[in-house]
Amino acid sequence: MEGLFLDPLVILLIAGCLGFFAAWGIGANDVANAMGTSVGSRALTLKQAVIIAAIFEFLGAYLAGGEVTSTIRKGIVNPMVYQDNVDIFIVGMMATLLATGSWLLIASKNGWPVSTTHSIVGAIVGFVLITKGSSFVSWDKILDIVYSWVSSPLISAFLAFVIFRSVQIFILNSADKSKAAIRLIPVYVFLVSVVISLVTSKKGLVHLGFNWSDLFVLKFSLGLAALLSVFAYLYLRRQASNLNDVNGIEVAFSLLMVFAACAMAFAHGSNDVANAIGPLAAIVSVVNSNGVINEQSSVGSWVLLLGGVGIVFGLATYGHKVIKTVGEKITKMTPSFGFSANLATASTVVFASFLGFPVSTTHTLIGGVIGVGLANDYKKLNLKQISQIVVSWVITVPVGALLTVLFYVFLRVLFGV
Repeated sequence: MEGLFLDPLVILLIAGCLGFFAAWGIGANDVANAMGTSVGSRALTLKQAVIIAAIFEFLGAYLAGGEVTSTIRKGIVNPMVYQDNVDIFIVGMMATLLATGSWLLIASKNGWPVSTTHSIVGAIVGFVLITKGSSFVSWDKILDIVYSWVSSPLISAFLAFVIFRSVQIFILNSADKSKAAIRLIPVYVFLVSVVISLVTSKKGLVHLGFNWSDLFVLKFSLGLAALLSVFAYLYLRRQASNLNDVNGIEVAFSLLMVFAACAMAFAHGSNDVANAIGPLAAIVSVVNSNGVINEQSSVGSWVLLLGGVGIVFGLATYGHKVIKTVGEKITKMTPSFGFSANLATASTVVFASFLGFPVSTTHTLIGGVIGVGLANDYKKLNLKQISQIVVSWVITVPVGALLTVLFYVFLRVLFGV
C-alpha cells in the first residue's frame, strides 16, 4: 500500500486504540441518559444500573450498530475533498477521535452530562477548519445544532412538567390512590411503550435489516403497547392492596422506569456507537481500499465489537459521576419524577427523529429533569449545577474543535506527515 505514512497494520492499531478511547468516553458520559434517573430515584442501585446498561448498550452497539455509517458524522463536510491527500485525512480522523475522547474524559470527571454527538461534530469542525478552511464547513448544520441547544430541552421540560403534574393530580393526590393507579398507570404504560418502541425501531432495529415502513412501525408499536398495558392492568389489580399509599405507587413507577431504561440503553448503544466508530470506520475503509476515500464505509464486526466494549468499559469505570449528576444533583428524584422525565425525553427524541430535526438526547433528558423539578418545587432545583451543565453544553463544540487542532498538529509532527 504505497503512499501511506505508516504500515497499514500500525495505522489500524493506532486508530483502534483511539476509537476505543472515544467509545470509553461515550460510555462514561452518555449512558446517564438511560440510567441517571433510575439510580437517582432508587429504582435501581448503581451496580444494577451498570450491569443492565452494560448488557443493553453492548447489544445495541454490536447487534444494531449499523452495517454502514457515514465517514464523517452529520454531513459537516464532504469527505471526498480529501481524496488528494489521504494521509491528512487519516491523521485528521485520528485527531477527532483523540479530541472527542479527551473532552468526554474532562466532562465525565467533572460530572458534566454533555452531548457526545456534539463533541464529535466539534472535533470534525476543527479538523476541517485547520485543513480546508471555514468555507468547507456546512455551517447550516452547525446552526441546527445550536438551535437544538435551546429547543430540545425546552420541549422536553414542558412535556415532563405536564406528565408529572398529571401523575400528581390524578394519582398521587387522589382520594382513592389504589383505584386511580389501577385505572391510569396502564395508560402511562401504553404511552411509554409506544414511544420506546418507536425509539428502538427508529434508532436500533433499522440497523438490523428491519426496513419497516413508518406506518408498519407505528402499528407494531401500538399493538405491543396495547398488549403491555393489559398486562400492567392485570398485574396492578393483583397488587391493589399495595397501592393505597404513595410508596406503593412509586414502586409501580419504578418498574416502568427499569423497562424504559433497558430499551433506551439498547437504542442509545445502536445509535451513538457511530460517534466513536464513524471516524474509525473511515480510516479502516481507506486502509482496506488502498487509499481510496468513500463517502460511505462498511463497518466490520470487529469495529462494532470494539465500540460496544469501549462503551461498556467507560460506563463501568467512570459512568457513576454523570449518573450522580443527572439523578441526584439537579433535583430530588423519585420513580414518578424519573418516569415523567424519561417519557418526555423519549417523546421529544421520537418526534424530532420523524421530523428530521437534530436533537441531543443528553440535552433533552436534562430538560426533562428540570421540568419535573419545576412541577414539584422549583425552589429545590440546583441552579448552580444547572448553570454549570449549560456552560459545558455551550463550550462542547468549540472545545472539541480546539482540541482537534492541537492534536492534529501534534500528530502531524509525530508522524512526519
